[in-house]
Amino acid sequence: MPSSRRRAILSTLALTAAPAAADTTRATGVQAHIPLDGLWQFQIPNRPWTTVTVPHTWQVITGYENHRGKATYRRRFDAPVEWRESTIRIEFEAVFHTARVLINGQLAGTHERLGYTAFTIDISRLLKFGAENEITVEVDNDFNDHMLPRGRSSDWAHDGGIYRPVHLHVTPRTYIERTAIEAIPTLPAGPATIEVTAHLTGPGRLHAEIRDLTSQRTVLTRANIDAPAGPFRLPGLTIAEPRLWHFDHPHLYQLTLRLESATGIHTLTETFGIRDFEIRDAGIFLNGERIRLAGVERMAGSHPEYGFAEPAHWIDHDHRDLKELNCMFTRVHWQQDRRVLDFCDREGIMVQLEVPTWGQATFKDMKDKPDTWIVENGLGHLREMIARDRNHPCVVMWGCCNEIGGQRPADAGFAEAMYNEAKRLDPRRPRTYASYSLRTTPAKDISRIMEAVEVNEYFESWNGGGIPDLTKMLDGIREAYPAKPILISEYGYCACKPEWPEGDAKRRRILATHTEVFRRRPEIAGLIYFCYNDYRTHVGDRGLDRLQQRVHGVVDVYGRRKESFEALRRELSPIESLQIRYEEGKLRATLKNRDTLPAYTLKAYTLRVLLEGPGGTILERLEAPIPDLAPGASTTLSLNPAYAKTPLTIHADVLRPNGWSALTEHWTW
Repeated sequence: MPSSRRRAILSTLALTAAPAAADTTRATGVQAHIPLDGLWQFQIPNRPWTTVTVPHTWQVITGYENHRGKATYRRRFDAPVEWRESTIRIEFEAVFHTARVLINGQLAGTHERLGYTAFTIDISRLLKFGAENEITVEVDNDFNDHMLPRGRSSDWAHDGGIYRPVHLHVTPRTYIERTAIEAIPTLPAGPATIEVTAHLTGPGRLHAEIRDLTSQRTVLTRANIDAPAGPFRLPGLTIAEPRLWHFDHPHLYQLTLRLESATGIHTLTETFGIRDFEIRDAGIFLNGERIRLAGVERMAGSHPEYGFAEPAHWIDHDHRDLKELNCMFTRVHWQQDRRVLDFCDREGIMVQLEVPTWGQATFKDMKDKPDTWIVENGLGHLREMIARDRNHPCVVMWGCCNEIGGQRPADAGFAEAMYNEAKRLDPRRPRTYASYSLRTTPAKDISRIMEAVEVNEYFESWNGGGIPDLTKMLDGIREAYPAKPILISEYGYCACKPEWPEGDAKRRRILATHTEVFRRRPEIAGLIYFCYNDYRTHVGDRGLDRLQQRVHGVVDVYGRRKESFEALRRELSPIESLQIRYEEGKLRATLKNRDTLPAYTLKAYTLRVLLEGPGGTILERLEAPIPDLAPGASTTLSLNPAYAKTPLTIHADVLRPNGWSALTEHWTW
């Protein structure tokens, strides 16, 4: 496309996105949002330039899979003359792990040793308006002993590149940098207080509107609020009859802020939910109901064709699998793609996000306290994570670290620093860490300061031993922390040694027997199976290059399901049993809700039955609403077929309110 036409298109986008203030006589800025994904030029040192598609990682390019170090990306874009009075920022949703950004050959900014968080750089002063501009991004993914994850300590892939989306944000010079939303319901059915803090680059007049995204109804408006520069708390926002966010009822709202200033008009929208997630009385409560959690963890970046540069359809594929697996709660080892959290907001998966601190090797050679650099790097990860992701209702807890030496001074000092800063920045969300140091003297572990105790459990694999050892460990944790809920933050089976062969049978056995142990212990408030997928990792013992991996999942790296997939789906289902009898042309269905892990009230669930006749033909579809069922309760439903009086097969699904199946059963005569 000729550059003149590109400029015309961008100019149209900019001018139509937000009008200038009508009462000003000076030149004003415009607003536009320009994706910079797509074709970029790419070069590894001493190799020719090639054309790649961003988001991108070179770790899945044949011949480049094992390159650790520097690489360069570049592309051109137009800056219309209409942008001259605007602020132009470039946002990278993530670059692993260090980026130097140059505009027209001049350094615009850097983002160093923070490989999973978004960053934005103001490039206004370096642009040539009415002309073509070049952006260059110098990337480094070499193993680094002065960042998190430290050196080679982590058990996942270190994929270099601009591996998440890139955007240009064009705004007036006075704009809303970001917002922080606290949506606080009054339980059980009172109004919700919406505390909005807008971070403004200059003074102006704010207008706020909140819409219910299901009904598209405006539920709150505020206009003509005079606001100074800096963080500004909007006064008195209340929703009288809020609909609460829940993993079965993921109800969302949208806040739109409009800032009028002498430099133009800027509009920012943010999606949020209203919910109460609380840890108290040795339990976990969602919107006032005591619940027991269950889920599975996914290791991102594991598809060998995509690596960490996952396209939207693959993110959607994997998380649809998680929903089919009845995952209501998950944790992740590092900060996630914004599209992951958007999915979890929309479809209902609660998430624990973590600072990417993994393993005791992280604090090697540190004795009485953690080195200053590691605390500063950890705080950088934490602050950028909370600033960007705090408004997601799916994010329910902050994770400080994973499998550190929780009873050693340096490791514990780091965890405490993360805990204190997370509490300062976001006091309403609980904080925890996934411990691997609770098998002996658990009371000495840094778990003691956390709201919940999390333990990674690998008896019969990494830990050796067996069920008696598991029981002994859990007894010790319960005795040390009687007032805290206990979460099994990882358990499962990895075929990660020659003497641990893959075959899936042991995985299914450990899943069944260990889950049964957890279900017998009321102090265990939740569990997360590890993991959903076999995952790419530089410490993997199977495969080479882009296929170097650990065989740990219920699907393989290409997403192909193993037999353990269905076994995990059943274990994580809230339905303990479903039986259907076919008698004299009528169906009677008896359903029981679990009274243990997972445990929560079933509200607005539906039984759907498909009746199949000869040749596999579906002859009739029946539905019946399931009355609300508390944990341990059961019900019997009657369904009367009008057509299929003698079906050969019955297919039944228990459907959640948002359409996902919680259990599938089949009967054949």
